[in-house]
Amino acid sequence: MMNFLKEAEELFTYAKSMRRDFHAHPELGFHEARTGGIVAKELEALGIEVTKGVGKTGVVGLLEGAKPGPTLLLRFDMDALPITEDTGAEYASQNSGVMHACGHDGHTAIGLTVAKILNAHKNELAGSIKFCFQPSEEGLNGEEVGGAEMMMRDGVLENPKVDMTLSLHLWNDKPLGWVHVAQGPVMAGADEFSVKITGKGGHGAMPHTTVDPILCAAQIVSAAQSIVSRNVAPLETAVVSFTVINSGTTFNVIPQEATLQGTIRTFDPNVREKVVKRFEELVGGVASAMGCAADINVKRITPPLINAEQVTAKVQETARRLLPALNHDSTPYLTMGAEDMAFMQEKVAGCYFFIGSANQEKHLDYGHHHPKFDFDEQALITGAGLMSAAAADILK
Repeated sequence: MMNFLKEAEELFTYAKSMRRDFHAHPELGFHEARTGGIVAKELEALGIEVTKGVGKTGVVGLLEGAKPGPTLLLRFDMDALPITEDTGAEYASQNSGVMHACGHDGHTAIGLTVAKILNAHKNELAGSIKFCFQPSEEGLNGEEVGGAEMMMRDGVLENPKVDMTLSLHLWNDKPLGWVHVAQGPVMAGADEFSVKITGKGGHGAMPHTTVDPILCAAQIVSAAQSIVSRNVAPLETAVVSFTVINSGTTFNVIPQEATLQGTIRTFDPNVREKVVKRFEELVGGVASAMGCAADINVKRITPPLINAEQVTAKVQETARRLLPALNHDSTPYLTMGAEDMAFMQEKVAGCYFFIGSANQEKHLDYGHHHPKFDFDEQALITGAGLMSAAAADILK
């Protein structure tokens, strides 16, 4: 078992080189042509069967073991974010306005490292490994669905049929040396909402002749704060956040329209149904009371991410044996962040685990999606070692 960690350590120079190359050349969702091309080339060099263009820019590699058995999908996301980097790193983004601010460059590098390790052990595997390098985890990016659903539409869970999944996330909310593998829900389901409020515009000096959509929007934002505090039980969890308000063009004109956007996050489908219903009732009621019309759209982005009991138990056992010196946290650790791997884990039993990657002494502790985000690259060793060992353990 310890050999997998040693092999990951021996491949650290490779993993770090790959990660820094991906970091310097980030690509937004469904535009990962360069990244996907490198992934395909690296897998093909190992003799792994490669399929390109799965989910537009996704790449799938199939590694068959020496003996028949189940098919295990290992998923690694590739996309970056529309953020201007401010790290000052020598490997900082060369693409203006785009950066890897969530660790997906590390995930892709880990995936290629795991491919090298497991390819060297293919004669010991009873079953097959599907290496799934996914585009557009961060959002729809102009498409109808995100990367996971797009790959599922293109059959990533079929031919051969996937029996289990493993996936990971480098996690800068926790320090290097922390590992979290837990059963049950670990990340929230996400909904995106938009509200278009239509009133009656007019002169800013004569508000009595208008129906002010800005005032209506302000009342809606304020009133919506009561949904979680008064409609969700204290021991349940939900978030309703307004993140965009747009209206008006100049100081002396009351506009005709205002638009609001934001997100709803929940873990329980019943809580989600309650929150969405109350949101629609409240927004419509406030708008009507103020003489405005409200066009409300709530769209589900991802369901909650839930780890299956049996697969997670196997990964927990592997982690304890492979990494005995680390801080193993199997207590419920929930984040309101969302993850489209949840769509795959709705269909196939899976385990999604976290690898601590922050290092305060090196000033590598900025949060995800921050312009200064970066992580301690030693986490690449932990991630690659645990992913390889867990996969081999499942298919031994």
